[in-house]
Amino acid sequence: MKIRITIMPQSAVLDPAGVATAHALEHLGFAGVHSVRIGKSIELDIAEATEEQLHQACRDLLSNPVIEDYHFEILK
Repeated sequence: MKIRITIMPQSAVLDPAGVATAHALEHLGFAGVHSVRIGKSIELDIAEATEEQLHQACRDLLSNPVIEDYHFEILK
């Protein structure tokens, strides 16, 4: 079973790496960059897991629920 987990900063949280990347893109000639948010993607290849186990792993280990949101998709 393959699972892809995407973790992103919450919209209310400042993302300094995203801000710096947006400025760098503008300097490279990309016009109209409104915002950039930088997160992380994790792929798991495991024998089996319930959705509740995946939520627990995301909440307790893989993300910081105070400042990050996550979602996962089961790729099979």
